[in-house]
Amino acid sequence: MPAGASVAGVLLLDTASPAPLHRQLYEGLRRAILGRQLRAGRRLPSTRVLAAELAVSRNTVLAAFDQLLAEGYLEGKAGSGTYVTHSLPDDSLKAPPRTPARSRSPAGSVPPSRRARDLPQVPPALLGPVRPFRTGPALDLFPSDLWARIASRRWRRATTDQLAYGDSAGYRPLREAVATYLRESRAVRCEPDQVLIVNGGQQALSLAASVLADPGEAAWIEDPAYVGAERALRAAGLRIVAVPLDGEGLDVAAALARRAPAPRLIYVTPSHQYPLGMTMGLARRLELLECARRVGAWVLEDDYDSEYRYSSRPLASLQGLDGDGRTVYLGTFSKVLVPSIRLGYLVVPPALVDSFVRQRWISDRHCSTLEQAVLSEFIAGGHLERHIRRMRPVYAERQAALVAATRAHLEGVLDAQPREAGLHLVGWLRSGLAEAEAVRRARSVGIDLLPLSATAIGTPLPPGLLLGYAAHAEGAILEGARALHRAVSRTKRVPARR
Repeated sequence: MPAGASVAGVLLLDTASPAPLHRQLYEGLRRAILGRQLRAGRRLPSTRVLAAELAVSRNTVLAAFDQLLAEGYLEGKAGSGTYVTHSLPDDSLKAPPRTPARSRSPAGSVPPSRRARDLPQVPPALLGPVRPFRTGPALDLFPSDLWARIASRRWRRATTDQLAYGDSAGYRPLREAVATYLRESRAVRCEPDQVLIVNGGQQALSLAASVLADPGEAAWIEDPAYVGAERALRAAGLRIVAVPLDGEGLDVAAALARRAPAPRLIYVTPSHQYPLGMTMGLARRLELLECARRVGAWVLEDDYDSEYRYSSRPLASLQGLDGDGRTVYLGTFSKVLVPSIRLGYLVVPPALVDSFVRQRWISDRHCSTLEQAVLSEFIAGGHLERHIRRMRPVYAERQAALVAATRAHLEGVLDAQPREAGLHLVGWLRSGLAEAEAVRRARSVGIDLLPLSATAIGTPLPPGLLLGYAAHAEGAILEGARALHRAVSRTKRVPARR
């Protein structure tokens, strides 16, 4: 802009715009400075003169100038006036070139850390309406009214301590209630001081992986396994050693026979292996604990679906057999109650409590204290045990309905055999059906399925699908099987493996 040109000539104010005039003036002057229409050192008119030229109030101009002065675009000189600043380098006075949104990087050319680049991809979430055959608990049978009454009472009587920051180890009454529940129902050997309340099972896995092993150390994990566990261990920088399964779960002898690297951490789901569903017997459990003792490893016991056995009482925990105190036990209320509560727990050896609490404080301080208070009252009042007793026959009936529906409508296409525990079954695809195509076709007719291959780490698996039944009424299971038949009967077939 020539030195004698009017500053008002580069400014366009729109009185019909919802944006305040002082904001429009600020944006206009800022654009003119960045675009070098107003060069460094240029003296601006006085606020009174500029207000007259723009036909706005002087307060409007003062507000815009004050903002530009505060941000460093303008500088005032006593007795002389207001100038475009000299302190910004020339390159910063150029408007940045516009780039397509797809190619923009918020951090420019600076890459994230190597650890961030190496993090596993987030698995696609199944969000939206709960459709067959998504895995999970029966959301329709959760005692919402009872929970709401307890929550309402807790909020009305909330103390200032409960509204402040909470204990990183968890709300003390809930830790006491969980310890009592686990001692009585799962034969876990623990005191309340060993219980750490966390935001669900996934946080428990991440905390344990960070505390129990250093980056680069080996972690044995079942193959196939829960994808969230495998990714939590990888994210902690551990070296994954996939151990094959036999009829009793993780095959300790096979791992030792092939001279697998000595582990610092062993992850297992002994009560109900995910995803295949077998149970680890007593002899194998003792063999695993002896192996961990010899090599100096921690055992991370994920007590997945342990509460829901349909032909016998839940099995005692692996942790309860451990006389050396090297087992960390974790569980979650996401499957027992509902996922949205986001509360789980860890039971850790006394010597590790402080390390876990310090790591928890760094990650997110604490869970919602009032949500923990609601759950503690829910457990102490006997409602959790009553809910589990109520759900066992319901889930057994829904599993039977799924098996019957697959036999009636998917015979020769999908083979799903009953299991004595859990919330899902594995449906083995027959006749060489392509797994990925079956999943895609199923989703096209409103059926949600997880391919079994998504749980494999190293060992290839026969094609199969995870079929959740607990979250679906018998009528929905039947309709889902019919829809799945329509989908997979049109699926491309691949040559059977030899």
